[in-house]
Amino acid sequence: MNIEEFFELSAGKWFAHRTHKDLVGKISGEGKSELILESLPLDSPEVAKICQHYQIDAKQAACAAKFNWNDITKLNQKDTGSTVVVLIPNIDNPLEGKFLHQISEPINFQSLPGRYKIGEDESLTLCVEVGDTYSEERLWFASPNLRMRVSISKRNNGFSTTSFTSEIRMGAAPPSTKTSQATQSR
Repeated sequence: MNIEEFFELSAGKWFAHRTHKDLVGKISGEGKSELILESLPLDSPEVAKICQHYQIDAKQAACAAKFNWNDITKLNQKDTGSTVVVLIPNIDNPLEGKFLHQISEPINFQSLPGRYKIGEDESLTLCVEVGDTYSEERLWFASPNLRMRVSISKRNNGFSTTSFTSEIRMGAAPPSTKTSQATQSR
């Protein structure tokens, strides 16, 4: 599976149940959200803006997507939101590359592109550094309509959180030969 196929499988509306743990304060919690992932055309203004921010030619992009979320439990500070991501594969190894992410608020530091890697097990690992925070997230499909995520975030001051999220597709998986090939190999 390549990055385009992973995002093709991810397109659609999902119900997400997330549990998280503050490893320093030993505080845990949970939340439920609706997520919508939609592919963006590579010539869209959102893709051009992000590529321009990172000073990368948009023609290098393999795919782009917009994520929208709505916290249906209202337990999180940020109830709704959206972000745009652009994936730029390495020329030598397209299973790895840069993960360009939208920075939605003014910042006083140079944001760095994240990194992605598709593993032999067809999982996707995303690594992102913003300011003094390093985040790593691993995503994989248990079936076409069930996706899992685990993540850890660390700050320079020692603050760390971890989470596990299960995502259930709301509705049928988009028809695709790539979808059936990827999930039948499990």
